[in-house]
Amino acid sequence: MARSPLTLAAVATSALPETVFVGSGTLGHRESGEFDSALLQAEDGSQYVIRVPASQQAETDQSRELLVLQAMSEGIRSRLPFELHHVLGQSPLGATRAVVYDFLPGYQVEPEQIPSGDGIASSMGGAIAAIHALPGSFVSEAGLPVQSASDSRNEARNVIERAAATKMLPAAVRKRWLDAAADEALWRFQPTVINGAVAADSFLITDHDAGPIVTGMLGWGSLRVSDPARDLHWLSAAGEAAESVFAAYVAASGRTPDAMIRQRSMLYAELELARWLLHGKDIHDQTIVDDAVSMLDGLVDSVLGNLMSPLSSSPGPVMTVSDVQEMLKNTPTTTPASSSAISMDTDSFDPEEFQRALDDMDADEPEAPSADETPTGPISLDQVRESDDSQRERSSSSDET
Repeated sequence: MARSPLTLAAVATSALPETVFVGSGTLGHRESGEFDSALLQAEDGSQYVIRVPASQQAETDQSRELLVLQAMSEGIRSRLPFELHHVLGQSPLGATRAVVYDFLPGYQVEPEQIPSGDGIASSMGGAIAAIHALPGSFVSEAGLPVQSASDSRNEARNVIERAAATKMLPAAVRKRWLDAAADEALWRFQPTVINGAVAADSFLITDHDAGPIVTGMLGWGSLRVSDPARDLHWLSAAGEAAESVFAAYVAASGRTPDAMIRQRSMLYAELELARWLLHGKDIHDQTIVDDAVSMLDGLVDSVLGNLMSPLSSSPGPVMTVSDVQEMLKNTPTTTPASSSAISMDTDSFDPEEFQRALDDMDADEPEAPSADETPTGPISLDQVRESDDSQRERSSSSDET
């Protein structure tokens, strides 16, 4: 049962015995549900936040964040154009603990609601660039993870292999990811300090005369030295604003981002579906498993159109009818309720543009076979769908007999 703000205010007096709290209420910032939290007001008008883990995983996450916040000295914080929490006190509470922080004002926006152009989007890009410019020495000195490009690549491979082992990963998606993991050019990058868990709701926005800007960031439990593309994977759900965020990130970076950073960020976004599947399997929650399978199946169309959004430096050979049929045959046919939990710009593409790209690639190939021959060259999406529909009809007829 969730603890009430009044109960949490009483707990906070143990963490900050010299502070007199005169009010408590619901914290306006969106919480994951993994914490009981409240906004507290002190007698002098100061505001505080109290958070109590509601699960063992939340307690572990909070412990990591406490380590990071302790490692973030005032010198490190002064390099950032926004604020992050200070830990002000702790108090044991049953088998766990309550932690009191200073309050960071601001509001959050959904990724699809971020306006493109200057303002929120450009401020977000600048905030991420500032994180990536931090010196990596304080990370290693604090005992936080430091990953090389090879480590990041191996971690991605491990997620792919574990997802494939479930036998629920569509064959086309598996091939797309394995091709990306095998592409040497994709993994040539310089690791930087990263937040590691950036999402649209990580940013706290406040309105100023010059416009809305990022004034705070939440969620620091995954800070490490690793692939900067990890902090950009959430842009797959940001629509048109993604380009504005990325342009501001490049402009604010003291270094030129590697040429494949957008492709890796897209890969990390897609791998979140695999992680969701694995999470469902680990905790034996079939609802999560079905949701993940549904979203993975939704990626198949975009895999067939990977000329529009390739993950690797080479999009690979054009698929033939038999190639596509084989992929569809090996793709799970489970169709659980769809989910809008993750929205990616790789989930759709323009069939006409895709066909034009296929035609361009096929310009040097022999002429297409006649109508009575089995086609082996590039195909249109209509052919794929008709072929798939006819297969399902034949399967249905066979089942009925």
